[in-house]
Amino acid sequence: MTDFEDAGWVRTWGTSPQATDAAFADVTLRQELRVSGGGSRVRVRLSNEYGTEPLAIGAARLGLAMPGGGVEAGTDRVLTFGGRATATVPAGAPLVSDPVDLPLAALTRLSVSLYLPGKVEACTGHDMPLDVGWAIPGDAVASPALPPEAEPLAARALISAVEVLAGGSARTVVVLGDSRVDGAGSTVGAARSWPDRLAERGVYVSNQGISGNRLLTDGLGASGLARFDRDVLATPGLGCVVVSIGGNDVIVSFAPRDDGPLAGFLAMFPGAPVTADDVIAGLRQLIARAHDRGVAVHGTTIAPYKGEDIYTAEGDAARRAVNDWIRTSGEFDAVFDFDAVWRDPDRPSRIRDDLHAGDHLHGNDAGYLALADSIDVSLFG
Repeated sequence: MTDFEDAGWVRTWGTSPQATDAAFADVTLRQELRVSGGGSRVRVRLSNEYGTEPLAIGAARLGLAMPGGGVEAGTDRVLTFGGRATATVPAGAPLVSDPVDLPLAALTRLSVSLYLPGKVEACTGHDMPLDVGWAIPGDAVASPALPPEAEPLAARALISAVEVLAGGSARTVVVLGDSRVDGAGSTVGAARSWPDRLAERGVYVSNQGISGNRLLTDGLGASGLARFDRDVLATPGLGCVVVSIGGNDVIVSFAPRDDGPLAGFLAMFPGAPVTADDVIAGLRQLIARAHDRGVAVHGTTIAPYKGEDIYTAEGDAARRAVNDWIRTSGEFDAVFDFDAVWRDPDRPSRIRDDLHAGDHLHGNDAGYLALADSIDVSLFG
């Protein structure tokens, strides 16, 4: 059997590509990530999907991560692309590496190093990295320890997925969402988003959350409707999808549009205001597109946000209307009631104080763990 014919590839880690402000030249990017499920072989998906020029990869390696940015001895593997140690990723395209033999246990931390010999001025990546990474001058992909001149990365860069040859009946749960899926408010480098905590219950998970993302309208990343085929339906080993998006659509639609202190923030969310009915129609589109592929789609209710500066009673009413439909329509294959998990029983428009990150909008580590623990993993098959 050739590599192309290998069966059983399953995505064990993913992040949704988006345009970033990062730029690089003659630098090694060393980035760490934690896989969800294990496997016997590994391949890495790179992305130049928002790049405006071809991307040159001068060298690439992966291995098991050690504390402090090092690579465990004996686990270092050269990544090749079509049998070559260098590659060019066309503008607007992804690139999947050749597989390497590296047995991985579930929840293993990987280190991926990429040497970029030329200028990268339009870097595809992910704007809120909760895994650690560093930029190192020159070609340092083979360095077993982190050099002293390494500087922290402000964004995930160029890596969009890791896939493993898992065998058996392993399938991936893809989570489509916004900052609450992305893990905003959780501890950096500790894998404490709720999809990460879900992985600790024996589930292969691909986190396709983008902070600030909306279902209907582009802005901070392509809209959920626009990226659904790429980020969800094209996933190797796709088992089902959890849709946890739509909150930003109604929240920003009902926020006051004026020259006040929120004006700069709201400028990041272009487009006409939408209603609860618009969000429901968008969710129905995702359900239909998943079901057309024979994929089960589960929905989460939208958690409260009173106490955050952008809160309005009108926005909260729209949120509750969307939640009522999610709970009662029967159109999702299953519903995870995140609103019920997080809301304060005495103040149901607010998150419980012990579950948010201090901003009344995002979870803390305990809050995200509560969401993951509320999910019935038997629904994933």
